[in-house]
Amino acid sequence: MQVLACSNSCSLNVNCNNVKSQSSMGRRELLSTLCSSGSLKDIVSPKPISIVRMVSEGIMHLGEEIIGKSIPFATRRMLLASFLAYLSYHPSRYLSAQALGDPTVRVEDVTPPVFPSGALFPSEDRTVQLFEKNTYSVVNIFDVTLRPQLNVTGAVEIPEGNGSGVVWDEQGHIVTNYHVIGNSLSRNPSPGQVVARVNILASEGVQKNFEGKLIGADRTKDLAVLKVEASEDLLRPIKLGQSSTLRVGQQCLAIGNPFGFDHTLTVGVISGLNRDIFSQTGVTIGGGIQTDAAINPGNSGGPLLDSKGNLIGINTAIFTQTGTSAGVGFAIPSSTVLKIVPQLIQFGKAVRAGLNIEIAPELIANQLNVRKGALILQCMVLQVPGNSLAAKAGLLPTTRGFAGNIILGDIILAVNNKPVRNKGELYKALDDYNVGDKVILKIQRGGENMDLPVMLEEISS
Repeated sequence: MQVLACSNSCSLNVNCNNVKSQSSMGRRELLSTLCSSGSLKDIVSPKPISIVRMVSEGIMHLGEEIIGKSIPFATRRMLLASFLAYLSYHPSRYLSAQALGDPTVRVEDVTPPVFPSGALFPSEDRTVQLFEKNTYSVVNIFDVTLRPQLNVTGAVEIPEGNGSGVVWDEQGHIVTNYHVIGNSLSRNPSPGQVVARVNILASEGVQKNFEGKLIGADRTKDLAVLKVEASEDLLRPIKLGQSSTLRVGQQCLAIGNPFGFDHTLTVGVISGLNRDIFSQTGVTIGGGIQTDAAINPGNSGGPLLDSKGNLIGINTAIFTQTGTSAGVGFAIPSSTVLKIVPQLIQFGKAVRAGLNIEIAPELIANQLNVRKGALILQCMVLQVPGNSLAAKAGLLPTTRGFAGNIILGDIILAVNNKPVRNKGELYKALDDYNVGDKVILKIQRGGENMDLPVMLEEISS
């Protein structure tokens, strides 16, 4: 049945045999019948306003022809709006393909010219060469006790135990952070036990996987050494540099595996020196290097390089409120690395020089109101083992008198004229010395100050 005759020689044909009854056809079914009509595919007009007028008149008339006056005028207006919305989301079914392109235009005519990139600037070329030379000294480390987990989006979450490391020598020693393999170390593995998997870059895009066996670890410096059984041609040791000569503002580069993206390069500058690093192992590491080179989860254990490609630090921490780089990253200086790593390789632990005494917690010092003027002194000696070198030198602990009163021990004020105010500063001051070195402690005993020479001995990490 001819339902609707439109202008522009177009017509909409709807077979009324498809209509069950006037009362049973709802608005949704009517719209579906209209949209499925084959004649709609023939609506082609270069003037969109003609289509709008044609469709609007058609729907108004269609409602009258199919089900007479049973559809109110407002309902027919709603049908018109619904159909126009349908057309706007499905234009390709009803509008001409000619509106999507111009057949008179060739692809060659609208393709802009492509210019050769030319030679790199000298600074760019130097950075590229530094990366290509040193990236083979960087490895990817996976704690064997942790497994990647799928989140609700299907993306693989990178566990905290995934990080980076550097090739130390051709014997297969790998240096990384303690906290990168911290989960394995919390199980007290024995030396030689496999605690990680280590990926070594063999060629561009090709990595080989090895077992990482524990050699030694030092929680207080957040450093650990693994060993892999790899051929010497795969082992390209990192070049060591001097962190003691660094200057704020000089360029530095970080290479690592942030979020699992292996061998990623970021570039920045040295932002600060002698920073306290609050390590993930729960200790404070002195002498840290601050940089704005992007350091993210997965960079831990990787190298911080100077502009000559020498190792000046091991990336270890970031200061952030989001968990990602905020432009404040920290690295353990190479001077500390160079001191600790050989000890870990030889002894399996760090041989640290100290006084072998116990310093009173700050809370006790505060409660006892140990002062020098207005300053509360928090480096009060609590215990001194009787067989220690400090005891033999005459350092006195805190004791209790016959009447039950507390007799304060010596209060350490300085080490070789370097002031110390608390236990952390004392340990940091002693880091510069080795076992057997003699230091001069400036102490307060009673109301008097005095100098006390003490020989340092080995203490446990």
